[in-house]
Amino acid sequence: MAYEKSIAAFEAASRVIPGGVDSPVRAFGSVGGTPLFIDRGEGAFLYDVDDNKYIDFVQSWGPLIFGHADADIEIAVIGTAKKGLSFGAPTELETELAEEIVSMFDGIDKVRFVSSGTEAVMSAIRLARGVTDRDNIIKFKGCYHGHSDSLLVQAGSGAVTFGTPSSPGVPADLTKHTLLATYNDIDSVVGCFRDSEDIACVIIEPIAGNMGLVPADEEFLLELRKLCDMHGTLLIFDEVMSGFRASLKGAQGLTAIKPDMVTFGKVIGGGMPVGAFAASAKIMSQLSPEGPVYQAGTLSGNPVAMAAGLASLKKLKSNPAIYVELARKSRKLMDGFLSAAKAEDISLVTDVRGSMFGFFFSDKEVKNFDDAQENNEEAFAIFHREMLSRGIYLACSAYETGFISVVMTDEMIDETITAAYESMRIVSDTLGSLA
Repeated sequence: MAYEKSIAAFEAASRVIPGGVDSPVRAFGSVGGTPLFIDRGEGAFLYDVDDNKYIDFVQSWGPLIFGHADADIEIAVIGTAKKGLSFGAPTELETELAEEIVSMFDGIDKVRFVSSGTEAVMSAIRLARGVTDRDNIIKFKGCYHGHSDSLLVQAGSGAVTFGTPSSPGVPADLTKHTLLATYNDIDSVVGCFRDSEDIACVIIEPIAGNMGLVPADEEFLLELRKLCDMHGTLLIFDEVMSGFRASLKGAQGLTAIKPDMVTFGKVIGGGMPVGAFAASAKIMSQLSPEGPVYQAGTLSGNPVAMAAGLASLKKLKSNPAIYVELARKSRKLMDGFLSAAKAEDISLVTDVRGSMFGFFFSDKEVKNFDDAQENNEEAFAIFHREMLSRGIYLACSAYETGFISVVMTDEMIDETITAAYESMRIVSDTLGSLA
């Protein structure tokens, strides 16, 4: 494939945009090459500015369950945009979308819309601190909850420790309130509670999607729920990625464990920028203007995003069998990748949750971030480049999740598996020659 126009576009962008991209993962830094500049999306396909065509397994990092330019969502967006893009005042669309979300989740009575997942998580944590009158939080290494200061932390020298900043510009005085635990390791959480009696909330991706796809064990979530109840700490499920993706009820459709608060994003905007956090009426009553915990946003609940999300959620709610078919295709794809790897004697582990899939070039089950980091990143980079050259668009990082959309056919899955066999052969040959 020719990439001349993408290369030129990247050079132009780099002159006026830091790194040439507006989000670091887009830079192709871990896989090499130049990021593709996209011209348009149609159904399951992306077309770059060089008019190369790709089967898209990124789907805008999750929200496009119905693929690119879905007719129903497009009609809703265009019709709403003709009335005005934003008013900074309430619209009935906000209420309608909130009602749809509330109707599907036990324990959720009220929803506050924001403009991004980062904003949703930041606001949920502030509310949790306000409700409990405590300062500290627990998060898990490898879980990504946006780029707000309190969440950009790394592990210190101990197995259980208060976090230290992982980015310049983040004051240590903020991250000292964030305790780090190990995903799927309840003993590490017990250690955090031992270190602090001032823990407002525990936040977790119940299906982690930013260290690759790594689901939480049911027993782990159960023990986490018990610990939070024992210590009067709120449990927050970050479902910005998994909400309405893993199932109609997100991770909560796959586990019996119920959180105190939930954050949403991605899918509830149907492709438009949106986020939300939700909880019981008792908790949400502490939020301004009802209560003292302040949160605001001029474009929160903007009508275009609400219309897109409403169209998407109504389609999903009216046909929940969609998720059965999405899960079948995800499993078929991952079984194909496994067979392709096995044919070349390459170690590969995979997982699927609904329309979400992930794979690691590893010979061990991945349960946490340390396991994920044992992934052979060189093998992934080669595989990614080879798949791209065959018209398959995968996430440009070994630590991201892939997505199936409704418009993907079995023929597309078969084409992708064929490309995987060819690409695995190149991975084997290349790594073998370097050995």
